[in-house]
Amino acid sequence: MTEQHTRHHATVRPSRLRALPPWSLVAAGVLAGALLGGGYGVLTPPRYTATSYVVAVPGERTDTATALGFAQAYGRIATEGAVLADAQERAGVPVATLRASVRTATSPDAPMVAVSATSVRPAQAAAMANAVAGALTRHAGAAEAETHVGLLQFSRAVRPSEPASPSAGVTGLVGASAGGLLGALALLVRPRRRPQEWAAPAASVPQPAVAVDARGRL
Repeated sequence: MTEQHTRHHATVRPSRLRALPPWSLVAAGVLAGALLGGGYGVLTPPRYTATSYVVAVPGERTDTATALGFAQAYGRIATEGAVLADAQERAGVPVATLRASVRTATSPDAPMVAVSATSVRPAQAAAMANAVAGALTRHAGAAEAETHVGLLQFSRAVRPSEPASPSAGVTGLVGASAGGLLGALALLVRPRRRPQEWAAPAASVPQPAVAVDARGRL
């Protein structure tokens, strides 16, 4: 392949890319994002979340505000080593699994702690949430003589019937939206045609003929 032929191909490729309609980048991004998002949703196993609730109850020497403060504190220590070590036997999983799967949440208005656990098995998610909530209640009971605040299980976690993770359709839509956005951004930074590429080539004007006499002289 000659050098001139190579230069010709290098010139034609950018021209072909610039000749594509502008919406093709967005369409390609939407399609690629939908395929990647849908594939992720299909290949990723569904995850289930179960939640157990415990409530802090003030004693004779305390009030609701004190119980609310202790509820916030118990929410922070629920995922600590001592509570998880007490819960692992009833949960049937090691402490590392509990630490990675259990989350707590508290309310600034109510003395309540929500203990949530996530697993690929619905029954295990409920078992972990109840085990940690029970262990937290026992730890609070052991210190009730000093804190004057008790912790009672308000609602046990039940086996979830529907996964908490998004379905393949949802992940596909999210991927399509992200792909479309990236395609639009690529469209903004896409190299544009130069003015001379848009202009039509100038028509050649024939030169005026020069009259020649019969003897061949100008």
